Amino acid sequence: MVRAVLDACVLYPTVLREILIGTAEAGLYAPLWSARILAEWRHAAARLGAQHAAVAGAEIALLRLGHPEAETPEPPATTAGYDWPDPADRHVVETALAAGASVIVTANLRDFPARTLSALGLRAVHPDPFLLGLWQGDAAPVAASVHAAHDRAQRLGGPVALRDLMGRARLPRLGKALERAGI
Repeated sequence: MVRAVLDACVLYPTVLREILIGTAEAGLYAPLWSARILAEWRHAAARLGAQHAAVAGAEIALLRLGHPEAETPEPPATTAGYDWPDPADRHVVETALAAGASVIVTANLRDFPARTLSALGLRAVHPDPFLLGLWQGDAAPVAASVHAAHDRAQRLGGPVALRDLMGRARLPRLGKALERAGI
């Protein structure tokens, strides 16, 4: 089973996280993160205000309770000799190495150069092609995860077209694939 580190930028926003975690719960891959990644998520939410920080804190607590095996211990600094566009993201790579992951799921691909990651036995992938690949391997659980997130979004915020939701979640290719399949 693929072991994938989820960067903070894919754990927050909510819909994207719900789809990623739903597909993991279906057994399509093993999600991983560190306390520092979760702290980055909380920090990003806090920039929007105290209420967002409180909601993020509750969501993080629930994620930890539901997936205690996903959180890896803080890794040692093993990649200091590599040239990173944003050295602050080095800990994500170190988490992947310490956890035995092969993939980092991130929307910030520019911060994870393919050549450097390849030398470390890793690759970074945007969540859209990551989920599209999972869908191509086993469509039903991915579709179920997407529809569960869509249903929840509609319960909380009113009617929203699935295509619009997928666009806002930065998953346009997966959205088109689901639409073409009539799912």
